[in-house]
Amino acid sequence: MYAKRREALRKKLHEQNLAAMLVSYPPNRFYLSGFELHDVQQNESAGHLLVMADGHDVICTDPRYLETARRIWNTDGIFIYGGSGSATQDLNGFLRSQVRGTLGFEAGAVSLKFYNAIAEGLDLRQADGLVETMREIKDAQEIACLEESMALNHKLMEWIPSMLLPGRTEADIAWDIEKFFRENGASENAFRPIVAVGPNAALPHAEPGQAVITDNCPVLIDCGARHMTYNSDQTRTFWVGDAPTDEFRRAMDLVRGAQSAAIALIRPGVKCRDVYRAAYDHFDKAGQAEYFTHGLGHGVGLETHEAPSFRRKGETVLQPGMVITVEPGLYYPQWGGVRWENVVLVTEDGVRVL
Repeated sequence: MYAKRREALRKKLHEQNLAAMLVSYPPNRFYLSGFELHDVQQNESAGHLLVMADGHDVICTDPRYLETARRIWNTDGIFIYGGSGSATQDLNGFLRSQVRGTLGFEAGAVSLKFYNAIAEGLDLRQADGLVETMREIKDAQEIACLEESMALNHKLMEWIPSMLLPGRTEADIAWDIEKFFRENGASENAFRPIVAVGPNAALPHAEPGQAVITDNCPVLIDCGARHMTYNSDQTRTFWVGDAPTDEFRRAMDLVRGAQSAAIALIRPGVKCRDVYRAAYDHFDKAGQAEYFTHGLGHGVGLETHEAPSFRRKGETVLQPGMVITVEPGLYYPQWGGVRWENVVLVTEDGVRVL
């Protein structure tokens, strides 16, 4: 699987007249090699993958990861830096010895300090997006993993209302979610759960705090799990109590209607911006578009947020295998808001909700 992906990238390298590409962004590195999906610390790197146009690919890392790399890679394709000098000096020397021609690199994944340290003697060119465009189209195995991850998310959303009790805090519910995912097979949370009570539900990315659930109030929950290395992402807005306000009912009807309008348009050949527009127009006709303050959705896979995106200027044309969220929302500072999110798969002849 990983070898086939590198061959697909190699074709792109030839098309771009690149002799090689240094892959530094962790999800891209993992997608192409199976080596280290995460960098454990924000200021440290597990290393890089050097994909050569001539077919000799190399994992470049430091001694801490040698045994990890050996478990998935031939030893003669592993370069360990940091032994004779600084890591970047060693890497620069190795790249100069291996690459004859232009070396593509991911400018968005490295610091200016790193770039300056390895640039000497190399012909470098930005190659951001080459791997990301490959990752937009999920294969059958990736789709199966996403389906399992989403099934776990659905299970949580069926269970979580039993935890939404007056007197409990946003932080309490966030901890319930984290425990549920880990106790039901997830390796970790896809992201820190969003739990927003009352007016906090007007904050699309609210941080769970000490706000207390009361009888008859909205609670917005947005959460996801990483399962089989792939992420789920789902938002539901609940009303705690038996007397939802007219404002809440109206917002919920509009949000669900906007989502239905958008999903009905999804099929191969449609531009992402047109899907966004379907939801926006639904709100606009009701005079509520100003309360829809974000894009309609984003790709989901190895990352919770990846390409493509349903947004106002999204020029990407939908293709089979794309997996994207559809998450319209309306936000009112006076009382809260409503968001409703599903993950959909673009199929050969339309769309399927995961």
